[in-house]
Amino acid sequence: SRPTPNRKPKMTDLHARLAAIVGAANLLTDPHDLAPAVTDMRGRYSGRPLAMALPASRDEVSALVRLCAAEGIAIVPQGGNTSTCGAATPDGSGRQLIIGLRRMQRVRHIDAANQSITVDAGCTLAQVQQAAAGVGRLFPLSLASEGSCQIGGNLSTNAGGVAVLRYGTMRELTLGLEVVLP
Repeated sequence: SRPTPNRKPKMTDLHARLAAIVGAANLLTDPHDLAPAVTDMRGRYSGRPLAMALPASRDEVSALVRLCAAEGIAIVPQGGNTSTCGAATPDGSGRQLIIGLRRMQRVRHIDAANQSITVDAGCTLAQVQQAAAGVGRLFPLSLASEGSCQIGGNLSTNAGGVAVLRYGTMRELTLGLEVVLP
């Protein structure tokens, strides 16, 4: 038979190219390793991803996004997977890459005079609160999942928390974003 013009790449080849970006240890493909990432917190949504990549930097995220865009692979960003909206759960197609941000946990800069903090998307809310407290400041978002939820997820869901009436949602607590586009 003749090859089809828009043939999908072999998954083993795609896995190798993904592993070349994040390192083999940071590309999860085993169903046991993927199990915590394929079902939402409430157990309502479940899926089957191609794999889960765990980038450590903006450059790695950018390379993953570029590769996925070129290959027609959908991306499912995932933080702490504590959300109740189901948006961080892959579908059952096996053609979605979960990009887990848990290795991106750097507090980049704290500016106490301007009351601002710059952090990576994978920082937990508790890490951000502790960093702010370390310079005598309050990061006011407070959620029951603050030890495991991540700032990127808080932003993507516009989290409000228990002090939302006083301090507003994440939108009001955010000065800017650094984003990666295909």
